[in-house]
Amino acid sequence: MNILVPNLGSTSLKYQILDMPSESVLARGKLERVSDYREAIRQIPSAEHPVHAVAFKAVHAGPHYRGTFRIDDGVIAALEQFLPAAPAHNAIYLAGIRAFRESMPGVPLIAAFETEFHATMPDYATRYGVPADWLESGIHRYGFHGASHQYVSRRVPAMLGEPVPRLVSCHLGGSSSICAILDGKSVDTTMGFSPQSGLENSTRHGDLDVWAVLYMMQRNGWSLEETGKQLTRTGGLAGLSGVPGGDLRDLEAAAAAGNSEAVNALEVFAYQVRKTIGAYAAAMEGLNCIAFTGGIGENSAGLREAVCRGLSFMKVRLDEDRNEKGEGDRVISGDFSKINVVVLTTNEELVVARRAYALLADG
Repeated sequence: MNILVPNLGSTSLKYQILDMPSESVLARGKLERVSDYREAIRQIPSAEHPVHAVAFKAVHAGPHYRGTFRIDDGVIAALEQFLPAAPAHNAIYLAGIRAFRESMPGVPLIAAFETEFHATMPDYATRYGVPADWLESGIHRYGFHGASHQYVSRRVPAMLGEPVPRLVSCHLGGSSSICAILDGKSVDTTMGFSPQSGLENSTRHGDLDVWAVLYMMQRNGWSLEETGKQLTRTGGLAGLSGVPGGDLRDLEAAAAAGNSEAVNALEVFAYQVRKTIGAYAAAMEGLNCIAFTGGIGENSAGLREAVCRGLSFMKVRLDEDRNEKGEGDRVISGDFSKINVVVLTTNEELVVARRAYALLADG
């Protein structure tokens, strides 16, 4: 069964076609400057590799869709309902789903939701202290980046050749989150009701006292739309550093050139990652391994060193050469480190294809 997994951006479409269950990649590509998904879909080599199903890494559809589902009107309605919670993500995937429905009629469309992996979180880790009717409306912590954290949960034990009962997965990139994984299951994660929460992202604010938002809106007469734009487009690392776009590579270059605000932004980010790792070690009553993945996690040796330097009290030790000069999936902790530290390339598309295949195989 050939499963097409599209990764949709606002002006791009990356894709893989995987043969399942062999998991071999038949084709992959990236289309840039996309203004019409239907036109982009025509450029996917589906004639050479016939597509039997399309599986989306869907983001947020609330409490009733925390799994993998055939896309029907109910799924679409739920994506629309939670559009205000994940405006950038849901809008893109709604447009993509409609384009694939039109371009590939009769081909099953599957939504593998990011929130699925975190459905194992205990109630006490998901509850907010909000009025009871808010809880009944679905206001609680959902967690995102589920496909990446799920991949890490399986890949790390394979890398180490042994079980890893207590694992902290750090998916760090333009969008970042950390997950506590106990015996292969998510028990806590930094993103909550929306992908805007948790760690600072490139341009999204991360955790923030809601009363600060209400204060600024009232003080300046800002509309909900204007406030949302500021928090999602110029917040996060961009807001901390003053570096447009908040790309960590640009921040590191600016810091090296003496930009004190960029230095501060890097310190804030490393501190929040380090603090969360420590908190999750407490939540799991121990820690066996820290895993770094995502664009930042994989490529920034400096960020990894800054995070782990502050964890020396847990007997975390990096090997400088492994951290700075190594390539590919690898262990970067030193020989005398009490906790393994690894770097790996995540594979969200493979997880999405696995979920879709399991659903279709069950009928």
